[in-house]
Amino acid sequence: MLDLERLRALHSVATYGSVSAAADVLHVTTSAVSQQLAKLERETGQKLLERNGRGVRLTDAAELLVAHAERILSLVEQAQADLEAHRGSVVGQLSIAAFPTAVRGLMPAALRRLGAEHPDLRVQLREEDPMQSMPLVSRGDLDLAIAQDWNNEPLPLPEGLRKGVICDDVADVALPSVHPLAHRDAVELKELAGDPWISSSPDSICCDWLLRTLRAIDSEPRIAHMAYEFATQLALVGAGLGNAILPRLGRCDVPPGVAIVPLAEPLTRRVYALWREEAARRPAIRAAVTALRAAAPPDVPVPAMAGTATMAS
Repeated sequence: MLDLERLRALHSVATYGSVSAAADVLHVTTSAVSQQLAKLERETGQKLLERNGRGVRLTDAAELLVAHAERILSLVEQAQADLEAHRGSVVGQLSIAAFPTAVRGLMPAALRRLGAEHPDLRVQLREEDPMQSMPLVSRGDLDLAIAQDWNNEPLPLPEGLRKGVICDDVADVALPSVHPLAHRDAVELKELAGDPWISSSPDSICCDWLLRTLRAIDSEPRIAHMAYEFATQLALVGAGLGNAILPRLGRCDVPPGVAIVPLAEPLTRRVYALWREEAARRPAIRAAVTALRAAAPPDVPVPAMAGTATMAS
């Protein structure tokens, strides 16, 4: 009989590329992973790892076993989800990763609600960009990822994941209060062509999106400064150093010298929760999505389509 934890150790080595990386993910020592693999080799009568320079590589037998382990671990997760659904209780542990503005704008209220309504649920939150968090959900290292896409740039859904809509987040433009258009009721983005802009850091989704959005109106972006935090971007706008496009969910207190002006053609990003198909029946997943929708601020609408039915989509 193959031991499940030994299969999990081998699967982690295959997924993360080394014994030490697998140990980090499994929260054990490298020695513990090596011992599990040695026992699995004795159990199967097959050599599973070979030296490859300073690292290791999987043998053909290990590759075969990993393919089965992936299916076995998926079935175990599905069984656990079905048992939780049968019991109907929101219990256990739930790991969530969210991008920075969702951490600030949604998670405090959502976590407070989950704690009050489901005291037997333990939630662990981490701040993570969706490009990093979605693969972690796919691999089973996270239960939920909070991700986003824009109405002019849809989010590709990785295979094996499902999503539920949390809210729609409208973006406004932040202008220096001395800008000629600062006191308008609304502004066309093309009216700002040629202006200097404040952007997120160059390795972020937001920076890439801003560049593509401005180029779509035939305006080659003039990125004057880059800052990861929206509060810092607003401070730079207030100093007259450029404009910024800021979603309402991520907006902090607006400092003096900044005018927030709606866009005549709104730019909207949709915020999603993503989870694995195998975990779709977990009451904890449903409870978290419900709490996140309830946490949306009044100026960040929850679409009508974001009802319970979307949990199955």
